[in-house]
Amino acid sequence: MANNNYKSTRFQPNLLALAVTTVLCGMVTPLQAQENKAATGPAATENKEQAALEVIQVTARRTAENLQTVPVAVTSIGAEDLKQKGIENITSIQQQSPNTTLQVSRGTNSTLTAYIRGIGQQDPLWGFEPGVGIYLDDVYMARPQGAAMDIYDVERIEVLRGPQGTLYGRNTIGGAVKYVTKALTGDNEFAVRGTVGSYGQKDLKLSGQTAITDKLFIGAAGATYNRDGFGTYLNTGDENYNKDIRTGRVSLQYQALDNLRFSFAADKTQDDSNSKGGHRLTNSLLTGEAPLDNVYDSKTSMPVDNSVETSGQSLTMAWDINANWTLKAITAKREGVTDTNIDFDSTIRPSLDVPAFYEDEQTSNELQLLFNNDKFKFASGLYSFTGDACGAFGTVLVAGLGVTIENGGCVSTDSIAAYAQGTYQVNDQWSFTLGGRYTKDDKDAAVYRYVYLGYKLPRDTANKIGVQSDFTGDESFNHFSPRVGFEYQANDNMMMYGSYTDGFKSGGFDMRGNQSVNPNAGDPYQPETVDTFELGVKSELWDRRLRLNAALFTSAYDDMQVTVQRAVNNTVASQVLNAASADINGLELEAVAVASDALQFNLVLGYTDAKFNEVMFYDAVTKTTTDVSGLWSFANTPELTGTLGTKYTTALLGGELVFNANLYHRSETQIFELPSVLDFGGYTLFNAGATWYDASGNWDVSLQGRNLGNKETRIAGYNFPLLAGEQTITAYYGDPRTVSLTVGYHF
Repeated sequence: MANNNYKSTRFQPNLLALAVTTVLCGMVTPLQAQENKAATGPAATENKEQAALEVIQVTARRTAENLQTVPVAVTSIGAEDLKQKGIENITSIQQQSPNTTLQVSRGTNSTLTAYIRGIGQQDPLWGFEPGVGIYLDDVYMARPQGAAMDIYDVERIEVLRGPQGTLYGRNTIGGAVKYVTKALTGDNEFAVRGTVGSYGQKDLKLSGQTAITDKLFIGAAGATYNRDGFGTYLNTGDENYNKDIRTGRVSLQYQALDNLRFSFAADKTQDDSNSKGGHRLTNSLLTGEAPLDNVYDSKTSMPVDNSVETSGQSLTMAWDINANWTLKAITAKREGVTDTNIDFDSTIRPSLDVPAFYEDEQTSNELQLLFNNDKFKFASGLYSFTGDACGAFGTVLVAGLGVTIENGGCVSTDSIAAYAQGTYQVNDQWSFTLGGRYTKDDKDAAVYRYVYLGYKLPRDTANKIGVQSDFTGDESFNHFSPRVGFEYQANDNMMMYGSYTDGFKSGGFDMRGNQSVNPNAGDPYQPETVDTFELGVKSELWDRRLRLNAALFTSAYDDMQVTVQRAVNNTVASQVLNAASADINGLELEAVAVASDALQFNLVLGYTDAKFNEVMFYDAVTKTTTDVSGLWSFANTPELTGTLGTKYTTALLGGELVFNANLYHRSETQIFELPSVLDFGGYTLFNAGATWYDASGNWDVSLQGRNLGNKETRIAGYNFPLLAGEQTITAYYGDPRTVSLTVGYHF
């Protein structure tokens, strides 16, 4: 397999300029040719309508609106587009949204690491909160476990970039990702899709809905995903990077009155895929093993058992009081349980084994009051959130010391918020937006870090022989997040906007706090904030055959929370630094051009320039604090991301065949804030597929290939150069080349 390191193909500025010029010229030439040949009469009108862009609806401002009228940098990808592009998991959305990172976290199968415009959270441990909010319909998912969702029964996925604190609140300092499921209509519908593919892939999706009465609708969907491993645990024969997932959802809608409806939804996902083994980048100091040839192969001293179970229920009431006012109430509960084994050093000796479990539950309530008329749009609400997140993990150092260091505890969060945002239309061209949200969080934490003799699993009882941490704490955090903006409708096809938005992520307690090496480990870390100014334009040109949306932003990031772990005297010193300030500047471009009713091009470009101004780092070894901003760079934040794609439609066998192809580029990325050997050079992926629809519209067949160049893409890892006598530098990778064939039927 080809290795893609720092000598990989780079996306140089001249190549970028060439790509942009090529695509735009490709857009302009056929469009100008069509305009030069323009005729009058019904036929010409019909051809123009066929070549026009589709209208995209989004709910970025809590109500359904045309994408082109919303003064927010947002990407929306509909169900049919997802199918035609072969997008099966939410992590692939990063290829369609600029300045976005959505990847599977280190050592996991379905935990999500999300960054937008340089802001996110690397560490998925309980107690640490994400910087990008993930929403399943209107319900916020507090924990990243299970958030790397497979896509089924979906209407669209939206990515909102930049702080969304005013309307969305909790931990949307970087942005928000919305998974919007298919709405109930009361029609009789049924769909089945079966997929076979590389590495023994066998997937099955079922969905349907019907009307029980003229007022009561019911729908259900389920899926099973199965795939052999990309690699193998060589010393046990178990599969590595395999897939074994079952998921389902049921929904009900009751139209009590013409203006009053109730909706209920419940979902559950069970992931029994094997635990994921890493690829060692260096020789083992204890066993002498050299790095394996296949990056998906591994070795382990642990069982590969792994279980991630997530579930949720929600009840929504919507009352259209009159033509202008709507009252909406959403009550939801979610919970998750994870049992997993992570072999940090990936050797046959139990020198750095980490058995772990996580448990979390959350309850949220939101009351929204919405107003909409020709002059004024207004959204307001009250929000409450209660969450408990607990867990424990053992760091087994049997080979070095014959002990297990177990970290565990719980953190409880009670949060309340009130928000309001309104847009006033001064005249046909100018409108102004003003909004704000007040949030108050109360957190209670209990953290322990005990030392046990021998190999101890987290749920086993044993006598401790040492205490490195044992503390409790409580703290309150509050913040007001404002938003101010303007919108200028230059004409029917172009809108320009500007905004200032303040983002906020709550503080908390370090659940890994080690008081034996850092006496202040029990102190709470404080909230982080970001102030973002954004200028944008949304336009549709050439008789609605070219959509060109762009945004320019600058952000001041203060009190940034950075999780740091270092090996100190055969143990790990963890810190959540609250002493980082940074500036983030960037731009985003999204273009779609319909050259004809058969040919379409799309271009996505994101550029981020993120730099630390100050990072006051406490060194647990030297007991000193120094500014290390000159040594640090942003994690999971490539300077450049870009996708260049095309779509071609033609008649075939009495039906329609749709070709899709795209190149996705991601420049070199740093895994952690401090440079390490884990860091990976830039890479470019090629994806292509073809989907055939029969004339009746009931059948479709889709052949999809992803990462057809079979590029290695290192996305995460662990970096402990020396801990318990072992050098633990292990890496995790994105998917290799895969090809799949799907047959679908629906009515």
